[in-house]
Amino acid sequence: MIVAALFFYLFAGICVASAFMVIAARNPVHSVLFLILAFVNAAGLFVMMGAEFLAMILIVVYVGAVAVLFLFVVMMLDVDFAALKQGALQYLPLGVLIGGIFLAELLLVVGAWAIGPGLPHAITAPIPTTMPNTEAIGLVLYTRYVYFFEAAGLILLVAMVGAIVLTLQHKRVRRQVVAEQVARDKATSMEIRHVRPGQGLGGSL
Repeated sequence: MIVAALFFYLFAGICVASAFMVIAARNPVHSVLFLILAFVNAAGLFVMMGAEFLAMILIVVYVGAVAVLFLFVVMMLDVDFAALKQGALQYLPLGVLIGGIFLAELLLVVGAWAIGPGLPHAITAPIPTTMPNTEAIGLVLYTRYVYFFEAAGLILLVAMVGAIVLTLQHKRVRRQVVAEQVARDKATSMEIRHVRPGQGLGGSL
């Protein structure tokens, strides 16, 4: 139990510290790297709780795809974060107020939190111990919470389409007019030039 407690505090401490550095780091690339570190430590906590499937999904999906995608987007866009932070100080009082409210709510929840004696018996459908972790998650996710799962997928789809619409700049995209392409004939698609000997196209323009 002592070794498990040590690993728990190690993973939890590094996860909290790296999550704080995600918002405190000045370099956005460092923020993404700290985010990857937070995901890895959260996966370690899942392994300690016996949810190895969730730990694998967290590593494969978030670290292997989402966080790396964030890293490449930050490096490729070359966003001027100094210009974006110029007007951030005017929102500081509002941010401090909202943060204070959240901190007070967390302190109230932690101070008044207690485990009810009848809570372990309130589970309507306990998961058998002989069932694998992956099968148990699929059984709960696609039966009891199937509507919430579909709603989350729909929200993610709308967010993806919205991100594409917001980032797409029509000035850099060469668009094709289908009607003009279909209506082309020999007169509009070809041009015959008489090139004199020894001059080439550059001299005839």
